[in-house]
Amino acid sequence: MVATPIGNLEDITYRAVKVLSSVDVIACEDTRHTQQLLSHYGIKKRLIACHAHNEKESAKGILELLDSGMNVAYCSDAGTPGVSDPGARLVEAVREDGNHRVVPIPGASAFVSLVSVAGNIGKSFTFEGFLSPKKGRRTKRLEELFAAGNAFIIYESPFRVLKTLEDIRNVSSRCRIIAGRELTKTFEEILSGSPDEIIAALNAKDKIKGEFAIIVVPEVDDDNTEEDPES
Repeated sequence: MVATPIGNLEDITYRAVKVLSSVDVIACEDTRHTQQLLSHYGIKKRLIACHAHNEKESAKGILELLDSGMNVAYCSDAGTPGVSDPGARLVEAVREDGNHRVVPIPGASAFVSLVSVAGNIGKSFTFEGFLSPKKGRRTKRLEELFAAGNAFIIYESPFRVLKTLEDIRNVSSRCRIIAGRELTKTFEEILSGSPDEIIAALNAKDKIKGEFAIIVVPEVDDDNTEEDPES
């Protein structure tokens, strides 16, 4: 399971390049997208598609390749497979088969990259990934995440980010947000502030482009002292 760059093609490990160069077959979320990465590093390999819509069926074919003695790498379009990307069902199928090793080749991950520049978000956080596109379900889940009390991290598209931020504001207007847009790319932008401030900054743009990773830090009561009941 090979992690690939989330934007900047230089954000790939030596080990990942070595693995992609040495395996017999590369299974990937989008063969066209992966081909661009391989071409950049001069790698020529057989590619097979394994994406969200055919992952269960593709796993059978990949198992047959493994049974025949081939080594297979899997990579999603960007970042680490199985983290808001396909890959989990493939791993599960190979593990259940029991005849082959599943090896992680670590690397880029959008939410981890954002956490590294977010500052203090507390000792614990929840990685939620993409919320439901349906407003009711999205709002209900946001209420649950806020109720848990920890920071949480979501992914969002440029087409729905304002609606999601408005839902966040409606649930808790005093939370703190760190939003990363186009992480590692040429026009990378990291915004920090209240929901109103982030919404205003995005509304000021002619057009919102790029995928978002968003950290939401619930309001923290600075007065954590409890009155002694015996005083």
